[in-house]
Amino acid sequence: MVTEGAPPVLIAPGRPSSGPRSWLRHRSLVFGGGVLLLILVVAVLAPLFAPHDPYIQNLARRTVPPVWYARGDWAHPLGTDALGRDYLSRTIYGARISLLIGFSVAALSGLIGTVLGVAAGYFGGRVDLAVTFLITVRLALPVILVALASVAVIGGSLPLVILVLGLLKWDRFVVVMRSATQTVRNLDFVQSARAAGASTPRIILREILPNVMPFLIVTATLEAASAILLEAALSFLGLGVQPPLPSWGLMIAEAKPYMFFSFWLIAIPGACLAILILAINLLGDGLRDAISPDARGAP
Repeated sequence: MVTEGAPPVLIAPGRPSSGPRSWLRHRSLVFGGGVLLLILVVAVLAPLFAPHDPYIQNLARRTVPPVWYARGDWAHPLGTDALGRDYLSRTIYGARISLLIGFSVAALSGLIGTVLGVAAGYFGGRVDLAVTFLITVRLALPVILVALASVAVIGGSLPLVILVLGLLKWDRFVVVMRSATQTVRNLDFVQSARAAGASTPRIILREILPNVMPFLIVTATLEAASAILLEAALSFLGLGVQPPLPSWGLMIAEAKPYMFFSFWLIAIPGACLAILILAINLLGDGLRDAISPDARGAP
């Protein structure tokens, strides 16, 4: 049997739950959500914020430093890269790549993990044994090594990175959803629905899923951050997003030859990556605290 920490405590319908207004007490949720929302707005409205086309090269303007250096130029506030491309524009568009990968991988792996976890937790027996075996097999496969091998054999591209990571990162979803479903299925309102003759699909969709959804959301935030880091690692090794897409991991990889002479080429995308991961993790921690029984019962 696979377990990961204590089973989540779920609240039956009818017990007052924390609303958005009470969530404002959780600073990590507010701060992480605010930073993530800001990055999301900048990414969605990238054509409005980016001063230049992120793909246009100008070899006459190679490695121009940011404006806080003596040779800086306000035409390129964050300088230019080794091919003369505006670094601010590429950084802004790079947020699109990271957010797309994080949300897509979380959605794909969350779908797989939710289906398996809810099935194992609700039906138990042989279904639970089969899902547990799948989890054991998956945990025996190191994610980064399998991703490296898959991308190296098939070739790196944005859709492939999303597909590979999505098919490898469902195990935590299964463990969490399985544990949550096992708790919910024994509550009175589920037993009442079963006694009233409700069908199994109706019980799962109307009674089980709404009560385990908060735990799914928290897990999705943590897995999204992990997926963004894995994509950056793959791109840094040259096996993830391919040029000329402005992935932050790829930007760091392209800046390796200049790290001792143009440090900002590594520092800027690295700092953006760290801020995004921090914001997502703070959001996940805040959501976890907001939906905990102690927070719900607080005045």
